[in-house]
Amino acid sequence: MSGLLEHLKTGVTTTCRCWALTRRDGVVMGFTDHDRLLTFEGVAFRPDTGLSALAVQQTTGLSVDNTEALGALNDAAIREADIEAGRYDGAELRAWLVNWQDVAARRLIFRGTMGELRRAGGAFEAELRGLTDALNVPLGRVYQKACSAILGDRDCSFDLDTPGYVAEPPAEKVEENRVFRFAEMGGFAEDWFRHGVIRVLSGAAAGLIGLIKRDRSEGAGRVIELWHPLGAAVTPGDALRIEAGCDKRMTTCQFKFDNLLNYQGFPDIPGDDWTITDPTKSPRLDGGSRR
Repeated sequence: MSGLLEHLKTGVTTTCRCWALTRRDGVVMGFTDHDRLLTFEGVAFRPDTGLSALAVQQTTGLSVDNTEALGALNDAAIREADIEAGRYDGAELRAWLVNWQDVAARRLIFRGTMGELRRAGGAFEAELRGLTDALNVPLGRVYQKACSAILGDRDCSFDLDTPGYVAEPPAEKVEENRVFRFAEMGGFAEDWFRHGVIRVLSGAAAGLIGLIKRDRSEGAGRVIELWHPLGAAVTPGDALRIEAGCDKRMTTCQFKFDNLLNYQGFPDIPGDDWTITDPTKSPRLDGGSRR
């Protein structure tokens, strides 16, 4: 920072901006609005992407810093197919002001994530959100009948690698990137994977996840249908991981997963109808368990 400050004090500057984009699948990409390649912190910042950014709006306190980035879609940088597949959703982005004659003289001016991304006419426009944007996420316990945990997370604690709860067949017949047909996938009850997920492990769609809408048997085969098509093509032979689904009910937690001790719902919480019922005679009015 001190080197950059001294450079700025000269009044004749050679500065540019550089951005490092880290996708959730681990891919790191570097961009700069300078006219030649720059390298620092192990990232090569390329000048041929046409990427530029608006001024960063920064405030004190907990207000969210934000800016926008503009660029051209091309196969060498940010591709439209990857945007469609959601590979840039939530990607981490860092931006520096850099003396391009001495890249050691630089200052980190923005760090955050990629928000809404719009594309049209061979170009894209991305909203960049500062670190304090994460504080806008609602936190706290939700009191409801259904379980509030996600299957396999810290609150649920169920091990999804438990035998009988996951299948890893290769893709066979795929229709519209949404319907998966398998000639043989026995050993699982009807609807076993409903509400579960399909994870693509290889191929063009590697890293993508689909939520399962239906799971049914067809003779000796199996048909699994997603709520929405995956954002990239899945071809026969691509490796898949199919995880059992949970509908958030207590009986499912108890009998399907044998995980009742970690159930995060309140199945006996009174509903709206209970609050307006008339007093009635009952053989048991001691306030004890309803079970």
